Amino acid sequence: MIPIRDNILSKKHPYVSWGIMGVCISIFLLMKLMPLEVQRQLTYLYGMVPIRYSNPQWAAAFGLPQDKYLSFVTSLFLHGGWIHIVFNMWFIWIFANSIEDRMGHIKFLFFYLICGLIAMFTQWYFEKEMIIPVVGASGAIAGVLGAYLFLYPYARVVIWFPLFFLPIFFELPAISFLGFWVIMQIYKATTVLVFEGVTADVAWWAHIGGFVAGSFLYPLFLKNEEEVEE
Repeated sequence: MIPIRDNILSKKHPYVSWGIMGVCISIFLLMKLMPLEVQRQLTYLYGMVPIRYSNPQWAAAFGLPQDKYLSFVTSLFLHGGWIHIVFNMWFIWIFANSIEDRMGHIKFLFFYLICGLIAMFTQWYFEKEMIIPVVGASGAIAGVLGAYLFLYPYARVVIWFPLFFLPIFFELPAISFLGFWVIMQIYKATTVLVFEGVTADVAWWAHIGGFVAGSFLYPLFLKNEEEVEE
C-alpha cells in the first residue's frame, strides 16, 4: 500500500521538511555523478556500519577511522538507490509538513534528528555485527510517523494499492494505515532474529526505534499556547 496524500492542511510552509528533502536529493544526485568506487567509499565512511562501533579493531583494519559516532547523523542523508530515496522523500512530503506545523521549524528539526539518532542506535543495538552500511532517512521519518499517529489518528490517507499497476485507490484512517505499517516492521525485524540464515536488506530495527521515539517524544516538541497564538 502506497500513500498518495492526506487531508491535513498546513498553516505554514514546511521549510525544514523541504530543506531536508533538498539536502538528501542533492547528496544523492551528486554521489550518482561520482565513480562507483568513490560512491562505495563515501557510503562506508558516512553510512552507519554497526560493526565499526562494536569492533573498533575491525574498523581500523578495514580503513574506517574513529568518527565519534558522526555517521549516526550523516547516514540519515544518504540513500542507496532511486526507489529508496523516492519513497523516503515521498513520505516526508506527505506526513512531515503536518508535524512541522504543530512543532515549529526549529523544534521539528531537533525532533527529526533525535528520532533519527535513536533509530540508528536501535539498529546498531540489534545488529552489532552487521558489516553493511545503514543509510537512509527512514528511521527519522518513522519518528515523524509516530508523532502523526498520535496527533492525527483519524486523518484520511488516500492509498494506492498497486495491483498489476491498476489505479485502485481508497481511503484509510491514519491509525489503520500506520498500524499496519508498524506491524509489518515488527514482523520483518523479528523474522530476522528468529530464523537463522535470514538476512535483512532493510533496517527494520531503525524503523521501529524511530517510530517508538517519535511516539513518546513528540509532546515535548509541540508548540506551547503562546507560540500557537503567534
